[in-house]
Amino acid sequence: MKYSVVVVDDHNLLSQAIGALIDDFEQFTVLYLCNNGQELLEKFKNPKNIPDVVLMDVNMPILNGIETTEQLRQHFPDVNVLALSIEEDEMTILKMLRAGAKGYLMKDVKKSELENALLEVLKKGYYHTNTVAKILVESLVPKETSVSSLKEREIEFIKHACSEKTYKEIADDMCLSYKTIEGYRNVLFEKLNLRNRTGLVIYAIKNKIFTP
Repeated sequence: MKYSVVVVDDHNLLSQAIGALIDDFEQFTVLYLCNNGQELLEKFKNPKNIPDVVLMDVNMPILNGIETTEQLRQHFPDVNVLALSIEEDEMTILKMLRAGAKGYLMKDVKKSELENALLEVLKKGYYHTNTVAKILVESLVPKETSVSSLKEREIEFIKHACSEKTYKEIADDMCLSYKTIEGYRNVLFEKLNLRNRTGLVIYAIKNKIFTP
């Protein structure tokens, strides 16, 4: 008995080529192809259409790979998702893995590695290339963002945030909308790996942006 695979990719020719490649593998067969995540979820309404593995592209219209993978993790946790994409951005890879993907492959992957990845996902529950494993390890260690990488307006916002001003007052002083100021705050929290304004003040003092 062969394991079933579904390929989800909005590039039809590439999707068909990947499907033909997988059909050549001794232990696998392609159940069907989908153009996007929404189409896949529609197919899943029929239990006969639920495969062992979903090969998922990341950037797709209507419903992308990250959103679709989150849906599958929630409603079909037994389905193994293996990302197959041209996206090499570390944040994209991490988002896909956090969404529930069991592995992340580039589309220029060798035929033998693709087959091995499918087998490993089914046997071990995951498959990580050396590159992805390195990204995962590094993601566990908070990175210190240097002040030089911050934009001038971000530094200006940090200085204001170190005062007792409300975000509304900061917005007025910087001649920006409150929504824009919220955007600065959220971007900086993510960029600096912070959770709150207190953390931002500590960062500012530590990096000599603000002197109390």
